[in-house]
Amino acid sequence: MRRVIILGSTGSIGTQALEVIRENRDLFEVVALAAGTNAELLEAQAAEFSVPANRAVLGASAATELVEQTDADVVVNGITGSIGLGPTLAALRSGKTLALANKESLIVGGRLVTDAAERGQIVPVDSEHSALAQCLLAGEAREVRKLILTASGGPFRGFTREQLTLVTPQQALAHPTWVMGKVVTTNSATMVNKGLELIEAHLLFDIEIDRIEVTVHPQSVVHSMVEFFDGSTMAQCSPPNMKLPIALGMSWPNRIENAVSAVDFGQAHQWTFEPLNESVFGAVRLARQVGKAASTYPAVYNAANEEAVEAFHRNKIGFNQIVDVIQRVVDAHEPARELTLEAVLEAERWARDRAVAQMVTAC
Repeated sequence: MRRVIILGSTGSIGTQALEVIRENRDLFEVVALAAGTNAELLEAQAAEFSVPANRAVLGASAATELVEQTDADVVVNGITGSIGLGPTLAALRSGKTLALANKESLIVGGRLVTDAAERGQIVPVDSEHSALAQCLLAGEAREVRKLILTASGGPFRGFTREQLTLVTPQQALAHPTWVMGKVVTTNSATMVNKGLELIEAHLLFDIEIDRIEVTVHPQSVVHSMVEFFDGSTMAQCSPPNMKLPIALGMSWPNRIENAVSAVDFGQAHQWTFEPLNESVFGAVRLARQVGKAASTYPAVYNAANEEAVEAFHRNKIGFNQIVDVIQRVVDAHEPARELTLEAVLEAERWARDRAVAQMVTAC
């Protein structure tokens, strides 16, 4: 039986992780929970899964202490945003398996995170990176030609840049496939999320940025692919349901029987793929630039985006301005000479201040 700590337990990833555990109590034991602000739901979760009150905490700093002080096998980091960096590093330092849904902590931490991890200690929970990890089992590292990340295209697939000027916050939250939080859903609409996932794939699998492609697949059934040097391409396919990568993240490398329903090939299906229009959705192109530059640039990209997304939802800036703000902040950044936790945190503070100043000027 695996002892599991769930961070972000009241959010989308956390609640689904608890669903998986609820259905597989013979495989998992919840030993600790951490959430953001929803104390009422956290208390109910702790009661259901018999978690002591002192192991059900609020806040990212409390989550870090919880990881450091609690004996467990797996930490599911479902916190949203770069505040998940502390708990991520704590999980790795303590030798626990990290089932990572908090992509931001890997992206802003970069080599701080990868250098702290033992081989195989980080298990990706993002559906795309879980798919890549599964596909990579089909060959050796030297045989991999490229990784192919799939993107649903979000609610604005096919829009022109001019059409995007009229997008409202409510429309940006109407994702056609996934039910997610405000920031992640908006990031999917701008394609910032796919930019972050590109950097994440680069760091997780040690593949050069230029060997990672993005293709738009609206059906969200093929979760990502790996092309090998003999011309074959391996794909991981399943209905769009996050419980599969969450379950696999907690049980890796073992699979959980009937984690989700499989694709029904007794029915007709039509799966389509199309190139991403980077002239309209520039976030991925910018992420490539940031990923190659490394250092504190990814932290700046992420922090500027978080500030811009909040401003968009307060109707302070337009939809297109989100990526425009990120671009200007990235262009103005002077990277740290040495990548340390302090340098990352300082770069984030600078980026948030710079982004706010940019938006004030724009208004």
